[in-house]
Amino acid sequence: MIDMAMTEQTPCFPMSNHTKERVTMTKMTLENFYSNLITQHEERELRQKRLEKVMEQEGLRDEEVGHIRAERDILVEADSLWVVKMFYSFQDKLNLYLIMEFLPGGDMMTLLMKKDTLTEEETQFYIAETVLAIDSIHQLGFIHRDIKPDNLLLDSKGHVKLSDFGLCTGLKKAHRTDFYRNLNHSLPSDVNFQNMNSKRKAETWKRNRRQLAFSTVGTPDYIAPEVFLQTGYNKLCDWWSLGVIMYEMLIGYPPFCSETPQETYKKVMNWKETLTFPPEVPISEKAKDLILRFCCDWEQRIGASGVEEIKTNPFFEGVDWEHIRERPAAIPIEIKSIDDTSNFDEFPDSDILKPISVASNHPDSDFKNKDWVFINYTYKRFEGLTARGAMPTFSKPRK
Repeated sequence: MIDMAMTEQTPCFPMSNHTKERVTMTKMTLENFYSNLITQHEERELRQKRLEKVMEQEGLRDEEVGHIRAERDILVEADSLWVVKMFYSFQDKLNLYLIMEFLPGGDMMTLLMKKDTLTEEETQFYIAETVLAIDSIHQLGFIHRDIKPDNLLLDSKGHVKLSDFGLCTGLKKAHRTDFYRNLNHSLPSDVNFQNMNSKRKAETWKRNRRQLAFSTVGTPDYIAPEVFLQTGYNKLCDWWSLGVIMYEMLIGYPPFCSETPQETYKKVMNWKETLTFPPEVPISEKAKDLILRFCCDWEQRIGASGVEEIKTNPFFEGVDWEHIRERPAAIPIEIKSIDDTSNFDEFPDSDILKPISVASNHPDSDFKNKDWVFINYTYKRFEGLTARGAMPTFSKPRK
């Protein structure tokens, strides 16, 4: 019940003009915000129906669009310290654009190119952080499927963040198993490569690594055998890839590297015979054991019972899992300015980077009629700065 005596004694202050203005502004902002949500929902429903009709007419498969949208979805959902942030995504008639967080520390591929090998202490740090990064996306229900040094980026303090969640989008030949299955058996064997000592192998690997990183073929070095088999796989395929990276950090080159991607594929599929450790590059039994726990049949692979199984492995003894990102990185990063790109390798010339030209049989009017393929791909992390008609007072992300 209301205390009338107290109510009568409570003074009533008139509302100032400033307060009235703020109330009006807040009311307008909220009305615009929710009006925009309704309008955008209706527009998306309409565009979705139009897209489905066009896809049916053009014979486009849902898979071709879905793989690419998967990257957008995880970048939006994974608001995590372990995942590269996406601030905006948008499209025009020909291209998709992602405005990503800039990480000036470069990537793990470049770091490994600069060093012969990493120490076990350095390896422990980077593998531990990558374990947490992979687990963070597994908890969201995603499988990365393309864990490799190129996709491990380093922030300004040298800590790991995962990138490239397109799951290869089904477009790179490296993840089309038929590209490797249909091998020409007359291909020359890489006997010369196998007869090299570890130092020569590392030199050869690094010499070819830049080209492999940006080629449309890619490299199958880090891909789990069950992914190639296409008989079914789960999130454990990401732990296989981490084992390959750990081997490369300590040995200087990945365990299945060869002179050709086809030979590498053969070695991956025959891993029980080809996964060996060169005696001239000694590593601890703890390190060797963990690599073999990662790179094994998926039924016996570490992590099958959860990430804690990995965290408690003897190789990670002494790791402060709760505060690892707050501690200094194993290798300090030198940053000269906010736009310093010196920690990235130079981008080579590649067909993949050439602009896409519009085919002559697709006039501009045809694009207007088709609508754009990636419906709902547009994303704004800072909604208040871009919402139509809304005042810039809110910055809550919209998913």
